Amino acid sequence: MAEPLKEMFNARFYQDLSKRIKRAYPTFNEKGFIKDTTLGLEHLSLNERLRNTSLVLNKYLPSDYAKSLNVMYEVIENSPKGYVALVFPDYVGLFGHEHFERSMEALKFFTSFGSSEFAIREFLKRDFDKTIKVMQRWANDADHHVRRLASEGSRPRLPWSFKLDEVIRNPSVTKRILDALKSDTELYVKKSVANHLNDISKDNPEYMLSLVGAWDHSNADTKWIVKHASRTLIKKGDKKALQLFAFEKNVSIRVEAFKLNKKKIKIGESLQFDFDIVSTKKTTQKLVVDYVVHYSKKGAERSEKVFKLKELELKPDSKVHVTKKQLFKDFSTRKHYKGKHSIELMINGKSYGKIDFELLT
Repeated sequence: MAEPLKEMFNARFYQDLSKRIKRAYPTFNEKGFIKDTTLGLEHLSLNERLRNTSLVLNKYLPSDYAKSLNVMYEVIENSPKGYVALVFPDYVGLFGHEHFERSMEALKFFTSFGSSEFAIREFLKRDFDKTIKVMQRWANDADHHVRRLASEGSRPRLPWSFKLDEVIRNPSVTKRILDALKSDTELYVKKSVANHLNDISKDNPEYMLSLVGAWDHSNADTKWIVKHASRTLIKKGDKKALQLFAFEKNVSIRVEAFKLNKKKIKIGESLQFDFDIVSTKKTTQKLVVDYVVHYSKKGAERSEKVFKLKELELKPDSKVHVTKKQLFKDFSTRKHYKGKHSIELMINGKSYGKIDFELLT
């Protein structure tokens, strides 16, 4: 079994981190830091360990904020990149509010080592207008990590963070950022812009489609962004979103031989399903085929997740066979529960059948 993600912050991590801090800050209390960061560590989740690290750092770093930042600037350059590096911007997000300009520079610097996307939201929450102006400048930065921070940090519904109600109420407040990034060539940035727009589409679909509809879709990078940004609306069968990519609005098909290879599976196994799509139209139809897994949760609760399957052009009076395997395995982001589940077919946002099966522990 894979090691839990939270073990990124383990005793060895704190021992190594304390040595790097000691080199940058000779009077650093290594023993006290290690003791406080590892006390009750086994009971803390991934994000609780991250936050606790920031709180303990505040106890042992210099009380002068500028001096503590200077220590972290030196330490982060000799530290592992990735999620563990979020400790540094998290510290700024907690303790840097009285030093706005200095904190903005720190978050800009730290973001290339992990990401400052969560920390910047603490400043947006306290002074949205002042912070968003900084992020508008970041959207034109030469460093793609900084450009991505401008988009990701201002997403209205960033996972693992709180909602930005200002953006949900008035999505135009991030327009300058999105306009600046709409043809970015870096995939890291493009994914963020698409996710930002997809967030907007959940609360303000008309605004989102109007915004991207005015962009130049002949640009390959812009087209990629708009396509991925529209995924939720396309899955719902939104007519304007379908029209944007020439998907058939008035589908004329039938689905035949929709079946599962098993009626019962165990966690860790795959379920295969097959079906045929038959055209009943005299013209070619552009289709987007998705499927929904309806999961059983604790008690009588149910949840669903939409998965992309394929896009295709269905020629007149033709038939296409589709087959797919879905793995039902526990991940850090999803835990499965025994009970009745379902697979549902969606074509251009319309349901074409649902079959139940049982998941066993």
